[in-house]
Amino acid sequence: MPNLKLLSNDDIESIHVASLEVLEKTGITVNNSQATQILANVGCKVESNIVTIPSSVIDEFLGKAPESFKLYTRDGLESHIVGGDNVIFNPGSSAIYITDSDSGEIRKAVTRDMVNLVQLVDNLDHIHAQSTAVVPTDVPGDISEWYRLYLILKNSTKPIVTGAFSKDGLLTMKRILEIVSGGSENLAKEPKAIFDCCPTSPLIWGDVSTQNLIDCATAGIPAEIVSAPQMGATSTVTIAGTLVQSNVEFLTGAVISQIINPGTPIIYGGCPAAFDMRTTSIRLGAVEAMMVASATAELGKNYGIPTHAYLGLSDSKTLDAQSGFEATLSVTIAALSRINVVSGAGMLTAVNCQSLEKLVFDNEICGTALRLIEGIRVDSTTLASDLIMKVGAGGHYLAEKHTRENLRKERLIPTDILSRESSDSWKKSGAKETRVRAKEIVDTKLRNHVTSPLDEQIDGQLEDYLKDIVAKKGHSFTF
Repeated sequence: MPNLKLLSNDDIESIHVASLEVLEKTGITVNNSQATQILANVGCKVESNIVTIPSSVIDEFLGKAPESFKLYTRDGLESHIVGGDNVIFNPGSSAIYITDSDSGEIRKAVTRDMVNLVQLVDNLDHIHAQSTAVVPTDVPGDISEWYRLYLILKNSTKPIVTGAFSKDGLLTMKRILEIVSGGSENLAKEPKAIFDCCPTSPLIWGDVSTQNLIDCATAGIPAEIVSAPQMGATSTVTIAGTLVQSNVEFLTGAVISQIINPGTPIIYGGCPAAFDMRTTSIRLGAVEAMMVASATAELGKNYGIPTHAYLGLSDSKTLDAQSGFEATLSVTIAALSRINVVSGAGMLTAVNCQSLEKLVFDNEICGTALRLIEGIRVDSTTLASDLIMKVGAGGHYLAEKHTRENLRKERLIPTDILSRESSDSWKKSGAKETRVRAKEIVDTKLRNHVTSPLDEQIDGQLEDYLKDIVAKKGHSFTF
């Protein structure tokens, strides 16, 4: 099967050795007292929140993380194995804005947008997991983090990639998942969500992110450790140097999680960007950012840990040639790199905006990339030498049983987002451009969507729990 590798074994070893040198000599800032204490307890040196970590500590705890783990649906069915060569796509997370489907304008997202996105993802075959993709601005800010999770659980059974903005927020989200799972033990045994825990480049683990990581580890909830370096600004302009810094940030988080709970699932994540010196903006659609993401996955696989990256998104502001180019290239790189969790479908303006129309288009890209990495099946059936001799020169295969039996095994059948009819047929059907076709698909899928309801008893428990939280915060918000 086709596979992409950007680093040699010697390259990987050099990055690892350089990472250990940084950790031992310079260290990393950890602004969380619980974390600094547990690191000190295993032999790390702590001075004014700067922690230096001996290579022996890395060796001892990194190997305790599992190579893979199972991810479950809302209703407790096994959904995916995260690890190995498996590739799972999900929408990018936490966008403040959304592209209005009617006007095409970029505006702030509201609850209805989140619900529409969740229901749309439920109807997309190649988007395997949900995410807390937008932040609704029509609810109080201090409940929006867990409110997004609640909306997903109300409207979808797919597993979830999410994250918290605060310490209390993660604990609330954990409790929501425990109610749906039937308790903390069931949640740890059958995880339904993965939480992003993000260090701050360069070389800082903040208080909230560190506590989120600790709480995930304590509960046995899978955590993606997602560094977000900006090459040339918050990391070196060189790809190799950025990989060293990101690796230092990951290794620190990995050690913290495995000290807390050896064997708790973690994922080697990344959201790299190139800092554009001309516009002073970050570019996640830059090929160098994609290369860092791919190489980061190689490091994770070398450590025997599942991998993640933000790919499939675009720096463009609309569904246009640029967004198609950047999404297609990065999704293909992700698939060829066998990155296990790929976040970013639907996103425009880097990580700031979601688009339902782009999400539909990206679903097609993801399906195409998955077909690519299936490779070419070569056996007696596919070689079809007997059939070739039977049909002979000048014949055709349209009426052959072999064609009927193997068409869908060999061929990815595209959706209507792609125009493959003749020019005349295209003109007769309205000469619709990509965004128009995408909007029609969005409208049709949302119009015909049937939500799989949450169990009434569980839904009632959730509402009672969340109403109490809302009341304690002094809000009049109602569900």
